[in-house]
Amino acid sequence: MARLMRSHDWSQTSLGSPEQWPQSLKTAARIMVTSRQAMFVWWGENLINLYNDAYRAILGGKHPQALGQPAAVVWREIWGQVGSRAEIALRQNQGTYDEALLLIMERNGYPEETYYTFSYSPVPNDDGSIGGIICANTDDTSRIIGERQLALLKELAAKAVDARTFDEACTLSASCLKTNPYDLPFALLYLVDSDRQCAVLAGTSGIERGHAIAPAAVAFADDSIWPFAEVVKSQQMGWVADLAARFENLPRGAWDRSPHQAVVVPIAPSGRMGQAGILVVGLNPFRRFDDSYRGFINLVSAQIAASIANAQAYEEERKRAESLAELDQAKTIFFSNVSHEFRTPLTLMLNPLEDTLASLEAWESGRAPIPPAVLKEQVQIAYRNSQRLLKLVNTLLDFSRIEAGRIQAVYEPTDLAMLTADLAGVFRSAIERAGMHLQIDCPPLPEPTYVDREMWEKIVLNLISNAFKFTF
Repeated sequence: MARLMRSHDWSQTSLGSPEQWPQSLKTAARIMVTSRQAMFVWWGENLINLYNDAYRAILGGKHPQALGQPAAVVWREIWGQVGSRAEIALRQNQGTYDEALLLIMERNGYPEETYYTFSYSPVPNDDGSIGGIICANTDDTSRIIGERQLALLKELAAKAVDARTFDEACTLSASCLKTNPYDLPFALLYLVDSDRQCAVLAGTSGIERGHAIAPAAVAFADDSIWPFAEVVKSQQMGWVADLAARFENLPRGAWDRSPHQAVVVPIAPSGRMGQAGILVVGLNPFRRFDDSYRGFINLVSAQIAASIANAQAYEEERKRAESLAELDQAKTIFFSNVSHEFRTPLTLMLNPLEDTLASLEAWESGRAPIPPAVLKEQVQIAYRNSQRLLKLVNTLLDFSRIEAGRIQAVYEPTDLAMLTADLAGVFRSAIERAGMHLQIDCPPLPEPTYVDREMWEKIVLNLISNAFKFTF
């Protein structure tokens, strides 16, 4: 910058030739040029701009044309903010100080969000009047943006991770996104419904449900708003431009203008059966979508994906616990019923056996003969109940095999309607004696059905016997 300033034609400015410059300007310029901090000097009534090498990064595309230009021309887009501060330094001989002041600069062909800490210090002329301003600048843009993005990620990690359902995960995530309306003027969170081939709106931030860009459901075949099908298929971030030209009344977030661009980010499912999602984010109209911005959006979507995965894991664990509880209850009821069912045939076996033993003892002692008919009847009763007990034991063994996954079915072609009707008809006389009516509706099937006949018999007989037993 020192070489550039020496070669510059200052005679075309209000400062005139450097040989005519006051010593105070030369001294201020020397301090400024030799400093490694970004600094500038504005001198004279027109506040002609001089600056050092470190300040070129602040000027961006305005360099080198900014050298020798009036400050109001160089920074016309922010002069409404900084001009009043310059007036205080020039007219009131007072320094100013601003920390991390938001300035929307246009230095690279687009309006850009920046934050600077700077002070305007009045510089006396050789005659004692105020000749100009010297300013030191610190760029806080990266720090401010980084802090608010980190705060959002912390918020997501702290709150959304505790979600217990998909809806809660999406609602909490959307509420967290509202804390950063600067980088996320609006956001939409959709869950993918693969069966219906659509995306269903699950949460919003900075925008009302039902807005033109926030429909309740979007079919994958419809890409008039968002390219959901392409994003889901490629699992790559999608880009949507010209939002402001296509839609009216877009939300603005923290800014005075609407986003003109948005990105559509896939949220990968957790595991094969996980819930996939899509995040739509309106972009800050005063920032370029560079690698840093892209990385932040990816971190946000990854944190939301983790919240959804946690909610899914919790839901699966809850269902598993409920299933285990139901299974335990079923086992308790089952074994209670089995114990009760065992007692009946055992009792019915013991009574005739006891009578038979008594008859045998009487016969041995010569007190009484054994009537063959009575003995046969008692043995038959014991035998029938032994068979009944054996069936109960076999049922219990079948239950154990089913639990262990070792039961095997033998399938064979069967006229299922006829078999079912025959099995159900066994109960007809008992049901009608009890004053009830049995209706069997088994129309013939067009072809044989492959079933295990023994298992099917157990199913039908158990079903109807329970219906008969518990119909009062």
